[in-house]
Amino acid sequence: MIEGKGKTDIRYYSSITAKKVDWLWYPYIPYGRITIVQGDPGEGKTTFVLNIAALLSLGHSMPDSEVPNSVQSVIYQSTEDGLADTVKPRLTEAGADCSRIAFIDDSRVSLTLDDVRIERAILETGAKMLVLDPLQAFIGKDADLHRANNIRPLMHRLAGIAERTNCAVVITGHMNKTAGVKGLYRGLGSIDITATARSVLLVGRLRGEPSIRVMAQLKNNLAPEGTSIAFELDGLNGFRWIGQYDISMEDILNGERPVEETKLVQAQTIIQDMTCGEPCFCSRIYEVCHEREISKRTVDAAKRTLGIKSIKKPNGWEWSL
Repeated sequence: MIEGKGKTDIRYYSSITAKKVDWLWYPYIPYGRITIVQGDPGEGKTTFVLNIAALLSLGHSMPDSEVPNSVQSVIYQSTEDGLADTVKPRLTEAGADCSRIAFIDDSRVSLTLDDVRIERAILETGAKMLVLDPLQAFIGKDADLHRANNIRPLMHRLAGIAERTNCAVVITGHMNKTAGVKGLYRGLGSIDITATARSVLLVGRLRGEPSIRVMAQLKNNLAPEGTSIAFELDGLNGFRWIGQYDISMEDILNGERPVEETKLVQAQTIIQDMTCGEPCFCSRIYEVCHEREISKRTVDAAKRTLGIKSIKKPNGWEWSL
């Protein structure tokens, strides 16, 4: 005999109206969901996220995307870096409209993941992206990052805020030192953290080329995993988006560049050689690259990086440097 009285609250999926996912940056950062950006300290996670925030504040398209964006507000919450001497100069360097980027003043009361001020701030500013940098600074003194029963309710509450406000919640986190395991298990704390996120991004540098950093997608519950995106970061040239980068997840985790040239670099070399001196039909370039197992998508990325001009002719499209 079943104990207790009353009926079970049952609903059928026929009563649910399906809806599609909106994207801040397809397929990397969805609106209304949690995205985690993880990597070792000093690898460029914060710079990567700040430059995304800058693009959003200006209404610019995301890297390697032609989808237009409207100008949006951002909440960028940081505890590891000084606002005046680090965060503001980095935003200025990225060209951000700082009148569109806000923060919650937690100088008197520290902000935590279950703080009511988070949802209030999103609603008051109309922010379309909230950044918490880094995760461990916002779990509160009574919570344990490594205990599922502590961190799971906090993450579920944050996921609820993201869904209700349709705001993209981006959390940065450091990697643990465990070697020989999948990237999803290299994040700090309980696996429930990455389980709650719908997208997990990894940022790492290449040992052979320390100025090159690569963002790769470790997890995507809402769309096919995206291609790795590279950017340059050094003291001389500052920050520069490079675009798609053909490299394996293992190479990023190990901080290594593949022994052979990346497919993107190969495609750039082929395009330069074939368009040097006179234009060349793109169909022929695609054919040569296909023979070397270079995808059309990578060829198109190489074309954009090189600034190739495309001119329509009666027999097809010609590319020229």
